[in-house]
Amino acid sequence: MAHELTDKQKQARIRLKAQTARYLEEDRERKRSCAACADVEEVISVPEVVYDPAEAPAGPPWRYEPTPHQRAEKEAKKSRRREQKDKIKQTALNKTPESLRNPSDLQVRTRTAVVYTLVTILCVLAGGIPTLIYLMVVAGICAGEFYYMLRSDAKLPNETVGITGAVLYLPAVYWWGLVGAMLVSIVLLLTLLVWYVFWLKARVQDVGVSFFGAAYTGLLLCGLLMIRQAVGQPWGGVVVLLLFFSVWANDAFAYFIGRKFGRHKLAPRTSPKKSWEGFFAGLVGSALVWVIMTFVPGVSMSIWQAIAFGVICGLAEVLGDLAESRVKRNSGFKDSGTIMPGHGGLLDRCDSLFLASTTAAILLIVGGCIPYNVFYGAMPF
Repeated sequence: MAHELTDKQKQARIRLKAQTARYLEEDRERKRSCAACADVEEVISVPEVVYDPAEAPAGPPWRYEPTPHQRAEKEAKKSRRREQKDKIKQTALNKTPESLRNPSDLQVRTRTAVVYTLVTILCVLAGGIPTLIYLMVVAGICAGEFYYMLRSDAKLPNETVGITGAVLYLPAVYWWGLVGAMLVSIVLLLTLLVWYVFWLKARVQDVGVSFFGAAYTGLLLCGLLMIRQAVGQPWGGVVVLLLFFSVWANDAFAYFIGRKFGRHKLAPRTSPKKSWEGFFAGLVGSALVWVIMTFVPGVSMSIWQAIAFGVICGLAEVLGDLAESRVKRNSGFKDSGTIMPGHGGLLDRCDSLFLASTTAAILLIVGGCIPYNVFYGAMPF
């Protein structure tokens, strides 16, 4: 065996073998008594013993392979769930107008993108609190999808603590700036340490994954709030919206140009569909949106500075997209979820936004384009 058995495990194994031997002996006694009785019309069958003591597998009983009956029950449950899902889909399809049935992949992607874009525009332009609530929802859903994928990669993250931490990063930064982010990080780490100490199944890598997921999906989005508060109302919402547009322009330019002219693969092992042609086209799209940002009141930025920042932000968007693709490939997922038809999960749609928002905040604040006190933030509105 690869590890030493404890005394308790040894005793449990001895009891199991003794009990199995007793059942076998009783089974043989019944068969002998039944064979001796000629007037017995029917022999009551005794259930077969699954494991012989000499062939018992290593480990405690709860690690044994499931019996054929258990496998059949599991398959029956899966079949019933599939039938329920198919019934729900068919009901929804029957209520769908004929003109909207059987859309192409591009039509599905376009409709989903239109809904997502409208919701984003309304929330960002409505004010600081609607933007905060919108980003909290995005962070919570993306964190849930991230942990769901990691569980398939033999990880055991604490989803409750991780999703809560991802959501709390945003209000903390909204009211207390980077000090709030630091406080949430400390509380999150202490909570995960307590969980690691008292839940013996947790491993160090599970703590790391839980913390990383919260920071990746929650902390990185805080750059959008920092920018919105620094520029002021209503132009802060316009700048944040332009940052969204820069990410979307990067994705759109890369998708259409790469699909039409892409010949050279960018990262074939991580994301086989991306090409160098689409990569450079995406950088151009991002830079063009950043040039428009120079005309927004409250932003002090030259045209050449905007082009440079747009290219750097575009590189961060590509890096974020490749990072999420690497997570999906390691976990064996094509999409992080199904909440956005045609796009997959919300994490698939926002993977470029995480690094882009933080990179944009750093560039604008360090470059002196917007006023911001990194220790106390800006007054929320």
